[in-house]
Amino acid sequence: MEKLVAKGAEADLYIVDWNGLRAMKKVRIPKKYRHPELDYQMRKSQTNHEADIIHRAKFNGVPTPLLYHVDNENAIIVMEYIDGIKIRDLVDQLTDIERVKLFKRIGFYAGKLHKAGIVHGDLTTSNIIKSGDRIVFIDFGLSEVNSEVEKRGVDLNLMNRMLTSTHYRYQEKLLEAFKDGYRVSMGEEAMEALERMEEVAKRGRYIEKE
Repeated sequence: MEKLVAKGAEADLYIVDWNGLRAMKKVRIPKKYRHPELDYQMRKSQTNHEADIIHRAKFNGVPTPLLYHVDNENAIIVMEYIDGIKIRDLVDQLTDIERVKLFKRIGFYAGKLHKAGIVHGDLTTSNIIKSGDRIVFIDFGLSEVNSEVEKRGVDLNLMNRMLTSTHYRYQEKLLEAFKDGYRVSMGEEAMEALERMEEVAKRGRYIEKE
């Protein structure tokens, strides 16, 4: 069984059967505009990098899919299929209390991610899944090992923008809940990152006005 579920600019996603388990296979697709050898090396490197980031995040207490198989020669990662609902699609189904509790947890794990020196690169409610009691962070294709305050601020602002555009009815409460959870796991480093998030947001608004 192999079913294509998403085609992306960088990779295709398939649901597959992996030794009797339902799994997700991510295949980085060749780019015809690149030299074949360069393309091969880039896809190989990106595959290794993403697998390393997922492992590093999990090691530091951030729930991520289990890795089943990494084939860097063919730019393939086979990982746990997370059976659940994306936070993006869940928000409207919850009560106010449930939403606040959920976003405190999300903020807490985002803080753990940053504390471990990882920026997600696409930190939105589309890349977090609730599966039973688990909150699982997915899609680390744009992630990097980086502890710069600027990078953390940009990461946090992605979540802020998602709340503003998609979950605007609850934006203020959910952002505060997210920040509360983030402060718990980040400790003293949280203030600087959250201040930078505000700066990044202001910069964005200024550019839009020009």
